[in-house]
Amino acid sequence: MDIAFLTAPEGTEQIELTEPWRAVAATGDRPSLLSTRAGTVQAFRHLDRGDVFPVDGTVAEADPGEYGALVLPGGVANPDALRLDADAVAFTRSFFEAGKPVAAICHAPWLLVEAGVLDGRVLTSWPSLRTDIRNAGGTWVDVPVQVCDHGPNLLITSRRPDDLPEFTQAFTEAFATV
Repeated sequence: MDIAFLTAPEGTEQIELTEPWRAVAATGDRPSLLSTRAGTVQAFRHLDRGDVFPVDGTVAEADPGEYGALVLPGGVANPDALRLDADAVAFTRSFFEAGKPVAAICHAPWLLVEAGVLDGRVLTSWPSLRTDIRNAGGTWVDVPVQVCDHGPNLLITSRRPDDLPEFTQAFTEAFATV
């Protein structure tokens, strides 16, 4: 199965991209890096520049129907930029409309807030997003990983890099059932 990873051109927390990417590849699925611009994305290790990763395609040209699931890495600047991009918002919303699983970590649920897909959902995130999630109709919980099936699709969320082992296990198990 092809799995879309969506990031902005800058600001993705590197470990929140690389660890889920490795987990997807280890299952035999095919990760694909999408962004709002062609070329490369600049990842960060908190506030310091990290590595650069090649983009496989732009979100504006991507067909959501070609992907079985979506992974949204965090980092503060990454989802903040994505939620201002109409193509990124529409692409993300399409996974919910199609009933396909979505996994989001740390600050990534900001994009879900913008996509208007959190009403009635239970999720976790970096703690500073709890008010935004509540205002969007979601219920915020403080747990390492939350799997929510109260909606059109499965939503798997996590709080921070320290929770990556639980997060990757939860979403790879969920994706295996697709």
